[in-house]
Amino acid sequence: MIVTVAHTKGGTGKTTTALQLALYWKTRLGRDVWLVDGDEQQSALTAVGIRADSGVEPALPCSAYSDGRSMISQIRTQKKKWEDIVIDVGGRDTSALRAALMVCDVLLVPVMPRSYDVWALSDLQKVIQEAQDLGADFRVLAFLCCADSQGNDNQAAMESMAAFPEFEILPTPLVRRKAFAAAGGTGLSVFEMKPADRKACRELAALSDAVLANIDRLL
Repeated sequence: MIVTVAHTKGGTGKTTTALQLALYWKTRLGRDVWLVDGDEQQSALTAVGIRADSGVEPALPCSAYSDGRSMISQIRTQKKKWEDIVIDVGGRDTSALRAALMVCDVLLVPVMPRSYDVWALSDLQKVIQEAQDLGADFRVLAFLCCADSQGNDNQAAMESMAAFPEFEILPTPLVRRKAFAAAGGTGLSVFEMKPADRKACRELAALSDAVLANIDRLL
């Protein structure tokens, strides 16, 4: 299955989510995963490169295509080689984002529990509708990323997100934790960190379960 991790707003945790899911599926579930970096900054590719340079096994296949035409061509050519493809795209409306929407089965949207981030969903909503008008067929899942460990902002954001009927809201947040940043900076899954942050591991596993459950519904 092809999962695009995207938002038209920057800084919502897209690369963290894409990298951690791809690594979890590869290292913990033994799935055959290809990570595609569609962001001009190529942060995901850099993290995977650090992992490779450190000799960490298993290796995670990763390619970068910031141009939409190249991305869609490569994915359509190679998609039968992989069990899963995870696409990370930049935080704005780009040709790579629109290409990723045309080939994905699931759009996974990380949303920070802040008003600006929730309001920005209206921009993404327009891009989604335009892709679907062109024949794209994908399920849209949204979840809180960089969520607060306490307070009322998480619940308020969830209630605001429910105003967008295209989005199915997953009750599986990733809380803002140092473990996610530290792991990503070394090309590791939070499960590979020593010592592992158990809360971060539980959150990642829960998000993975929710995404895979929705993928199973498509089969």
